[in-house]
Amino acid sequence: MITVKNAKSYLKNKIGEDTDDIKKVWEIFKDFCREPVEGVEDKEILFQCGVYDFTGEELFQLDFVRQFTVYDGDEYYGMEQLHCEFLLKPIDELSKLETVEWSMDYEDLDDFLNHIENLQEFKIPLNSKPIKLEIYQEEV
Repeated sequence: MITVKNAKSYLKNKIGEDTDDIKKVWEIFKDFCREPVEGVEDKEILFQCGVYDFTGEELFQLDFVRQFTVYDGDEYYGMEQLHCEFLLKPIDELSKLETVEWSMDYEDLDDFLNHIENLQEFKIPLNSKPIKLEIYQEEV
């Protein structure tokens, strides 16, 4: 069973070493989003992209996020986000793209994932070669 503690290593192992193929990573991430995580009831998924300078350099960030809201029984325990974030050069075609989409705004997970795959903010970066993929998990 996947736990919040082992989610990052689980996803990294699924992705393997082929980290510059955005489409392949997206397919693995989608499958991961459907898998149950111990102690987490809702499947809260975030897709976001845009040009930011969080690294000290302006880069286009394409970020697939699974958020874990953890409860111990009925008591709220905490929240963590697992990011699968591609960093790309902010070429003209990418620099105009920016969006934030949450799965909770859709009827179900499949509707959300289909919507994401039809966004220009998703389609256009698929043709770019990322600088790198960062997979990290943080408390929020």
